[in-house]
Amino acid sequence: MNTVHDNLLAIKNKIQKIALECDRDPNTIELIAVSKTKPVEQITEAINAGQISFGENYVQEGVEKINYFKQALPDTPLIWHFIGPLQSNKSKLVAENFDWMHTIDRFKIAQRLNDQRPTHMAKLNVLIQVNISQEMSKSGVSPSDVTDLVKQVINLPNLSLRGLMAIPEIENDFNKQLNVFRQMQQLLYSLQADYPFMDTLSMGMTGDMQAAIVAGSTMVRIGTAIFGARQYL
Repeated sequence: MNTVHDNLLAIKNKIQKIALECDRDPNTIELIAVSKTKPVEQITEAINAGQISFGENYVQEGVEKINYFKQALPDTPLIWHFIGPLQSNKSKLVAENFDWMHTIDRFKIAQRLNDQRPTHMAKLNVLIQVNISQEMSKSGVSPSDVTDLVKQVINLPNLSLRGLMAIPEIENDFNKQLNVFRQMQQLLYSLQADYPFMDTLSMGMTGDMQAAIVAGSTMVRIGTAIFGARQYL
């Protein structure tokens, strides 16, 4: 049975291979280890293997882990990404604890995060979630509404708008995966004409990482291939 260390090494090697095959610098692609539902022991294994960026979907669970590692590993600079849907009544916990927030899909959430971000902390890096597959059950703003939301979020002083995030409809065909991710890439390109500081595309998970990297993803969110199958709380 592979260890977390072995799995991380395999994923990093795969990212490097894919990147080089499509003439990209592997260093421009950040691996976020999706640690939701995973125990601190497994996260510690990943940290010991050199991983510093972790993604959490559940606010309270994520905050507990952040606080645990502040105590257990105070000299290890970890980066915590909130990658799940956020209810308004839990925005304060995200604003006070996380470094990145990937799932802004309405101005109300952005406004609350801005107002609740402690002044002694760096700006909260945020991404706008795009419902690129137009799924009724998925969070995210419609592609046609992204520009309007961008115009609102960039004026919030305690947030740093970095780019876009997407969780496309599950699709096993590589070309269909690539087509959807290309739409995200073009959407970011169109925004960069007016907002050149937007430099991040968070897209690609264990099942569609290759297509996402080919289409320009700068953050891939990998859980299963690192930690194994999900353990639901």
